Amino acid sequence: MKTLVVIPTYNEANNLTEITAALFALDVDDLHLLIVDDASPDGTGQLAEALAKKTYPGRLHIIHRSGKLGLGTAYVQGFTWGLEHGAQYIIQMDADFSHSPSYIQQMLEQIANYDVVVGSRYVGGGQLDERWGWWRWFLSWWANSIWTRGILGVQTKDATAGYKCWRRNALERIGLDRINSNGYVFQVEMTFISEKLNFRIKEIPIYFEDRRIGQSKMSVPVKIEAALRVFEIRWRHRKIQPLPLPRSAEV
Repeated sequence: MKTLVVIPTYNEANNLTEITAALFALDVDDLHLLIVDDASPDGTGQLAEALAKKTYPGRLHIIHRSGKLGLGTAYVQGFTWGLEHGAQYIIQMDADFSHSPSYIQQMLEQIANYDVVVGSRYVGGGQLDERWGWWRWFLSWWANSIWTRGILGVQTKDATAGYKCWRRNALERIGLDRINSNGYVFQVEMTFISEKLNFRIKEIPIYFEDRRIGQSKMSVPVKIEAALRVFEIRWRHRKIQPLPLPRSAEV
């Protein structure tokens, strides 16, 4: 079955060649990669085009967007593209190796029995990079264990996780046109909806490595916006119901 990895990018040219090579080195049948690039000024989109043409024709795909339009919309556009092109499993991850490609095969083994598999930093066995300072660790723990869980009542231990594997019909039941998050709070919105729809969720422990090259996109204003939008998510989706599956749904 076709598996699609979706990676949103903004200024990831220094990571792109290596992460692409690591993904296509995996022993995964019919694996494809979609880069959703937000007009990176460092030439990420152009490098992706060159790799698609010369090294991974027919397996590496690119969506070029007009500017820095946000993580949430990048994933929605990427997931929609994947559904339109027949992907049965869709994996979301970062380009900077904070999400190791080595977990993908384990995710695909587990997804047969679940709707979404989460690469979790906070389930038993999960680890954060030892280079994280105590304040950064505390903010991440607080966002998951206190703030998000307290307001939304979610049980997923890593509600802000950005490393997930989705079944096709799970995304169809959510209805991607109902997702309104533009930034990093997208992760929280998808977690909340998944639990509201009683999805079977499996968290597997991962080691979350700090990015190898480049700078984090998680600025203080971005974190504050994400925290405040949790209230909006609770109100907007308080009565959400699953959408009916298309007749052609196979999984």
